[in-house]
Amino acid sequence: MRQHAAPEFAQLFSAHWPASLTDLAGFKAQLKAYNDWSAEQFISADIDILVQHRAYFFDQLLCHLWSQLQLPAGDLALLAVGGYGRGTMHPWSDIDLLFLHEGYLSTPNVEKISELVTLLWDLRLDVGHSVRTVEQCMQGADEDISIATTLIENRLLCGDEQLTERLQQRINRDFPWSSRAFYQAKVDEQTSRHQRYHGTSYNLEPNIKSSPGGLRDIQTIGWIAKHHFRTKNDESLVEYHYISADEFLELQDCTSFLWRVRYALHLEADKAEDRLLFDYQPGVAMRLGYGREGKSSVEQMMKDYFKVVLRVCELNRMLLQFFEQAILTGDTSPAPLVLDADFVILRGLISARHDDVFKQAQTIMRFFLLITERSDIKGIHSHTIRLLRNARGQLQQPLSYDADCRRYFNAIVKHPRGFGLPFALMHQHGIMAQYLPQWQHIVGQMQFDLFHAYTVDEHTFRLISNLYNFTLEEQSERFPLCSELVQSMTKPELLFLAGIFHDIAKGRGGDHSELGEVDALHFCQQHDYPDDDAALVGWLVRQHLLMSVTAQKRDIYDPEVLQKFAREVKTMQRLQYLYCLTVADIRATNSNLWNNWKATLLEELYHATANILQQEGSHSMDIRERINANRAGAMGLLLSAGYAANEVTQLWARFTVDYFNRHTPEQIAWHTQHIVHLQEHQLPLILIGDENNHGTTELFIYHHEESHLFANVAAVLDGEQLSIHDAQILNTRDGYVMDTFVLLQTDGKPLVDPQRIEEVKQHLYDVLRKRRSPPSAKRHLSRRMRNFNVPTKVTFLAQKNKKRTTFELVTLDRPGLIAMLAKVLQAQNVTLQAAKITTIGEQAEDLFSVTSEHQQALSESQCEQLKKTIIDTLNDEPDPN
Repeated sequence: MRQHAAPEFAQLFSAHWPASLTDLAGFKAQLKAYNDWSAEQFISADIDILVQHRAYFFDQLLCHLWSQLQLPAGDLALLAVGGYGRGTMHPWSDIDLLFLHEGYLSTPNVEKISELVTLLWDLRLDVGHSVRTVEQCMQGADEDISIATTLIENRLLCGDEQLTERLQQRINRDFPWSSRAFYQAKVDEQTSRHQRYHGTSYNLEPNIKSSPGGLRDIQTIGWIAKHHFRTKNDESLVEYHYISADEFLELQDCTSFLWRVRYALHLEADKAEDRLLFDYQPGVAMRLGYGREGKSSVEQMMKDYFKVVLRVCELNRMLLQFFEQAILTGDTSPAPLVLDADFVILRGLISARHDDVFKQAQTIMRFFLLITERSDIKGIHSHTIRLLRNARGQLQQPLSYDADCRRYFNAIVKHPRGFGLPFALMHQHGIMAQYLPQWQHIVGQMQFDLFHAYTVDEHTFRLISNLYNFTLEEQSERFPLCSELVQSMTKPELLFLAGIFHDIAKGRGGDHSELGEVDALHFCQQHDYPDDDAALVGWLVRQHLLMSVTAQKRDIYDPEVLQKFAREVKTMQRLQYLYCLTVADIRATNSNLWNNWKATLLEELYHATANILQQEGSHSMDIRERINANRAGAMGLLLSAGYAANEVTQLWARFTVDYFNRHTPEQIAWHTQHIVHLQEHQLPLILIGDENNHGTTELFIYHHEESHLFANVAAVLDGEQLSIHDAQILNTRDGYVMDTFVLLQTDGKPLVDPQRIEEVKQHLYDVLRKRRSPPSAKRHLSRRMRNFNVPTKVTFLAQKNKKRTTFELVTLDRPGLIAMLAKVLQAQNVTLQAAKITTIGEQAEDLFSVTSEHQQALSESQCEQLKKTIIDTLNDEPDPN
């Protein structure tokens, strides 16, 4: 603990405590005055002074109460433990107290202790307390690692000093946890805590205290070392050679930064809150001096935050590993396996043979090439990590400026294992940032939205990891097409390079795809790649969003859409590389984004485009062939199920060719078997299932043509909290509609519970049969959504089809959005024909195909009126509470 003398603290703020314990208003006034003072001091004061002064302030309060209650000076002591025991406090930190007593505790003293704690509660302080003897403390520590941990950092406030010293002697002499047991318990505790945050520091709303790289990780290092070395002093850990002086200063810097963020967060939230929620991020950024620019201020603050937690994570891993290897294991390691004059393998870890090993910069890259070439290397020894960190800090220029480093990097990139463990370690230990100047820029670069769950560097690393998994035989079953394509590529390294550069220009302003292409081409030239290879990498970087946008936002059953996509792609090689890059990219953006529905869209787009490209360069496609295949497949399924061919053919004569183009044989057979014998009084027909095994819920409705049908269905689905991801509205030749909806629940999962399915069906029946009105209840925006503002934009797209009008809607995603839009279309006498619903974080980017009431494309004036009405309706929509 970095302590300041009490007189120095006393000069900062002078408290005037009431003489009477009944003067609750007086105590509250002192607390308010102190809180106001400390909030004002936060603007300019050193954070170390502030957090320690706050502990000093409460020390004085507690000692005053102890004196006023005339608690004895002997056989009873008041100790601060846990965080308060460290002598640091934030505005809403809890106050952990231990009332240590000797022998029998008299009834008057029990009542006084109760009175003291009750008064603290009346002051709305978060107080945790225990009343124990020395022996009970030791017993509790034996039974509970958390109690043992709090006792390590005890601090006498008032009362019996000798009793407190006896407790400290017992802790030093008879602590129930050995160094090894305590180390393992705290490591297990940290692992479990990290898993609650999905093992990543890059949460959109991180917990300053508990997320990986947070304050708790720093404390864990200290607890383990302090217990082993029997010290309460952080600085003494340098004397014990557990931590170097530079590492100690770095940890102090990281701690101070996190303290400032936490202090500002407590002030902004005005409550005990350690989660840096979206609600508080702009205010915290402003308090920390990042300005009032909102989004840009938040992104800069979070970039600094993520850089700090990266440093903490690395130090935490290194020091915990060092503790186990150097202190617990000692000299019991087996004989090392010598690799060369510089490195050995020790217990599966690569270790330096001398401390000057990284004196030459190119040795850093040769070091990672050794890791690449040796499958028996599982990690880096802690002392070597320390040497690597020191060398990293002394580099004068990017490693890629050195020809030998480029040669080693090329060898890593082209090795089958290069993008496995070696790349992970290069990312983890900041070597990628030292190799590529552009990578340094994206470290910690986040985007203030709900779509990107990770910083740009972490997202890119995860994308590369996904691509690497495609090269592994054991992963082939999960992603068969990607695995087949990557494993058959003659130059898979070009795919990995495209992955490295696809987002590398984010945060620089301008189009990151175009800027990234320039960076990629320069890299390829610098690293002596052939022109054709460089062109492919550059094209992939520039067009890395093309396939996902086409699959998710466009009608991939429209020949015009497919032909346009094929013309852009041009070759099978580009298509194969782009498909694998797209799958890896989506899966690395946000763990909630990937599902079987997206997988199916991308795979169907891939195969449809491959058919075009393989027709000897012709960009035409045989829709008739697809239709005939779908009809034949469906007929085979129906005949095998016992249906007569003539009755099926008679029914199908009422269906349009577009129906057979847009549905699989399984879907067609599913619909047909329920329609073929359907009686008029049984309408509407409502089917819910997943005949395509897309991991979604498919809703199929067969009914009379009705002008309000889509609006009513959308209202019901919204009321049932089901989101529409795709909709197709098709008419038969004789006045019926066949509407297909692709649905997911709010958690992104399909609807599978039979009882829930029946409830949705019944609700739809009641509304469509006019037994009840469509629901109109509106759900309010989520807490997260309220922090975002997405201006509503309506853009009409140019199309060859003269019978339809297509427009794209960009707006803030919100509950009931599709139902609201359906009402607008209904009021404007506009008929919806198809919809593609895409949600990108907080932003809805939906595509709608519509016709006039006369089944024609909208006129220019109708388009303008529709656009105005949509924007006015959505912008004026209040958030219901």
